[in-house]
Amino acid sequence: MTGLSDLSTTPGGVRVEHTTTEGTFSLDGGTWDVENNVWVVGDDERCVVVDAPHDAAPILELVGERRLTHVLLTHAHDDHVTVVADLLAAHPGAVVALHPDDHVLWEQTHPDLEPGLPLADGDVVQVGDVELVVLHTPGHSPGAVCFHARDLRAVFTGDTLFQGGPGATGRSFSDFGTIVASIREKLLTLPPETVVLTGHGAATTIGAEAPDVEEWIRRGH
Repeated sequence: MTGLSDLSTTPGGVRVEHTTTEGTFSLDGGTWDVENNVWVVGDDERCVVVDAPHDAAPILELVGERRLTHVLLTHAHDDHVTVVADLLAAHPGAVVALHPDDHVLWEQTHPDLEPGLPLADGDVVQVGDVELVVLHTPGHSPGAVCFHARDLRAVFTGDTLFQGGPGATGRSFSDFGTIVASIREKLLTLPPETVVLTGHGAATTIGAEAPDVEEWIRRGH
């Protein structure tokens, strides 16, 4: 099974660590119980967090005594941004990074907090000797992004791509055709051995998912 053991650790000691948190996701008048993945990328001195769901305690435990430089958000659904303010309170120097097209969702959870770093396709966030390249992948939400860490052989996909297909598109601000185009153009062009670290559920690889695109289209999700 694909997982953290399949990832690289760089000569500079940058690695990926993982925890999960549980809570709810609410949109369009509905609420669902969910378990979210949280990814921490860094070395012994500093790190970034990818997504901030539900409960700050396990995330802060994983960060430990390191300096948290960024909270990188794959998108702004409430289950991915719940505890941003708690992380900033514990690490006031950290910068929140979000694509501006997701502000309409962000403001539903954090109307009085402005992200400090607007993300754009092709931007690079440096973590030690690793570059995290921003891939704008709309569809699940307008400002959904993935973070490609070539030197770690990994891509953090949030809710854009899961094991078994694309993220949900049956709710406001989402579109199935758009997410399929995003996956084809931005993710399936990555090396097939790239490990896909998702917002929920098990990891997969680009090579494992690529053959199934036509099946996704036939089933419509």
